[in-house]
Amino acid sequence: MPSNLDLQGGKAFGLLKAQQREKLEEINKEFMEDQKYRDEEDLPEKLDSFKNKYAEFDLNDQGEIDMMGLKRMMEKLGVPKTHLEMKKMISESIRHLMTRSSQTCRCRVTWNRNYSFYRDEVKSPRAVVNPDISKIRNIGIMAHIDAGKTTTTERMLYYSGYTRALGDVDDGDTVTDYMAQERERGITIQSAAVTFDWKDHRINLIDTPGHVDFTLEVERALRVLDGAVAVFDASAGVEIPIGSGKSFTGLVDLITRQKITWQGSSLAYDGRAFETSALQASDDPDVLQAASEARTTLIEQVADLDDDFAELLLGQYSENFDAVPAGKLQEAVRRVTLTRKGVPVLCGSSLKNKGVQPLLDAITAYLPAPNERNHDLVRWYKDDLCALAFKVVHDKQRGPLVFVRIYSGSMKAQSAVYNINRNGTERMSRLLLPFADQQIEIPSLSAGNIALTVGLKQTVTGDTIVSSKASAAAAVRRAEKEAESKSSSHRESSSLALAGVEVPEPVFFCSIEPPTLAKQADLEHALNCLQREDPSLKVRTDPDSGQTILCGMGELHIEIIHDRIKREYNIETHLGPLQVAYRETILQSATATDTLDRTLGDKRHVVTVELDVRALRESSTSCDVTFEEEVKTQLSADVREAVENGVQSAYLQGPVLGFPVQGVKTVIQHVRLEPGTSAAMVSACVSRCMLKALKLAGGQVLEPVMALEVTVGEEYLSPVLADLSQRRGTVCDIQSRQENKVLLATVPLAEMMGYSTVLRTLTSGNATFSLELSSYEPMNTQDQNILLNKMAGLV
Repeated sequence: MPSNLDLQGGKAFGLLKAQQREKLEEINKEFMEDQKYRDEEDLPEKLDSFKNKYAEFDLNDQGEIDMMGLKRMMEKLGVPKTHLEMKKMISESIRHLMTRSSQTCRCRVTWNRNYSFYRDEVKSPRAVVNPDISKIRNIGIMAHIDAGKTTTTERMLYYSGYTRALGDVDDGDTVTDYMAQERERGITIQSAAVTFDWKDHRINLIDTPGHVDFTLEVERALRVLDGAVAVFDASAGVEIPIGSGKSFTGLVDLITRQKITWQGSSLAYDGRAFETSALQASDDPDVLQAASEARTTLIEQVADLDDDFAELLLGQYSENFDAVPAGKLQEAVRRVTLTRKGVPVLCGSSLKNKGVQPLLDAITAYLPAPNERNHDLVRWYKDDLCALAFKVVHDKQRGPLVFVRIYSGSMKAQSAVYNINRNGTERMSRLLLPFADQQIEIPSLSAGNIALTVGLKQTVTGDTIVSSKASAAAAVRRAEKEAESKSSSHRESSSLALAGVEVPEPVFFCSIEPPTLAKQADLEHALNCLQREDPSLKVRTDPDSGQTILCGMGELHIEIIHDRIKREYNIETHLGPLQVAYRETILQSATATDTLDRTLGDKRHVVTVELDVRALRESSTSCDVTFEEEVKTQLSADVREAVENGVQSAYLQGPVLGFPVQGVKTVIQHVRLEPGTSAAMVSACVSRCMLKALKLAGGQVLEPVMALEVTVGEEYLSPVLADLSQRRGTVCDIQSRQENKVLLATVPLAEMMGYSTVLRTLTSGNATFSLELSSYEPMNTQDQNILLNKMAGLV
């Protein structure tokens, strides 16, 4: 594989500006990593194929490679404009230029593993520090969509020395947005983990999505993290910045009373260099006054939240708050942060490469180490392995890769582990350190870290991994022993499993069909893999039509799944129309009785069931089943389980449109069965009786209602409100945010199909919106009848 390009002399690379050097460095890296150029013998032929297309291109007057001129020429020639394709074409043209300028440029190409275009090397994840657990930070970056999460992550990696160039979301070349769908859309879809170090601290960071369709990605990432950085739009002002907007040049650290400034403003400025100096009397009077007032306010707020600091303040510094040492204030802020009484707020601009280094300092200074978080359950395992699987991805060569957070003990490659949730032992063949889509193989990893495992074929999101079944049993014994000594209630569970992640119910669904029957098995395999990766994706088979149904969290979610099936599994599937996942409930109570009498072979099965269904309060989203006391004592555990299974099965298909039922309580009043009646027949009879009762109780369709937030300029507010009224929306509030209006409303999900396109048209692209599920609300009679006719094909 080509890995080193050594250039000596020549006009073509004689004068390179800093920005051009970085661009060439990035392009060269793309070129070297491309699979097409792994064969050295094929290189001349590939270069010759571009000679005619780029024959008219030349260097600019200064003898520099004219990067922008090259891009414009490529666009003129009709070259594909996606970022990755553009970079590959530029790489080819540079090689061709080197060939053309051979009279004035002597080039020597060597092939070795240590690629370095320039002398400054980047760090390898292999070299990341492995400190004591007190210097480990597991953090996430979370925010609203387009707030700057990935941009902040990219700057952290650059300033810590783990990337050569600053990636950009708009250019599709960031480290953590590596999926093709992410780079095309400029959004984060999958959470991505990276590991790097900063000032002797090891930081395990997860960059999370911001779109509401991928909320589960955020929740399962936050489940295994010890702290988080929330990124907000700072247009309203959240600290003591120096300057604002385009004139923002730095900030004042209120704890140390130091001024941090970034002087560069050109496109080539990367923000790596900045100046730090103590505030002086000669500084801007407005900045000095604002910093003094803000520091006093900060000290007062911290004193209100931390008793130790309040005592120190009243005892030694009551006369002069300015005399409080920075170290004491920092310690107090950290205590307040760890007890979750307060949140440190910093300011900066990741896009302008300003303020990221102080953020990294704050992460190491204020956020907790793994041993500072209280995990009661983990302590029973002592030094034995206890880890939580929080994410699964599929690799075509290596199979499923499972992300785990290690809470205690250590994890080693080529070792067997016990899955408490699956009650089975699996062998882990390899252990990897994640760095976005790149992985570094490691022999072992200690507690407090995040790892990627190969070989765990049965493990899914939310499973608890321990070293052995004996280790799990020993942990249970320790917990029970302490419970007995404290006279506390006995644990009912036979194992100590970590809490997983609650998966939300999908709100959209549509049918999916393969191009041919021959591809049906391939499609089922693809859907199984994707479901294991994404628990919020549900796949079921329609009992009437036999169609495969995709259930997801939104339009974008299903669109991404469809695209991944096409790209990653090479299956051209057809999606049916997108439909809303309604729910059903009942209007009144009803009682029903049913008898099943069936002979199978030489055995007769007879069972009679009487039950009552009742509507729970309107806010209830669950269903329940109980037994009359007399019935409960008469039935065996197996029969009770069969009855409950029958009730739960009936809850999946309501009486009106066949959607799942919620807000219903079932009371089993009588069950009588002949000896020899199977449990399956009991369940079938209960389900049939349930359907009778639900129909007698009167069905009501519930539709998902979304909480909508629209940020729009005041001049476009009227058309947005008019459009919303046509969508059966209800305006809750209209707030002001700087020069914009923030519209808060509730609107049925069924009315929001294609809303992004309509909103963009109404506001000329000057509005943003977000949606999240608020509740399921009953439809009025007119809307329900329209829906019934539509589902019946009459509309």
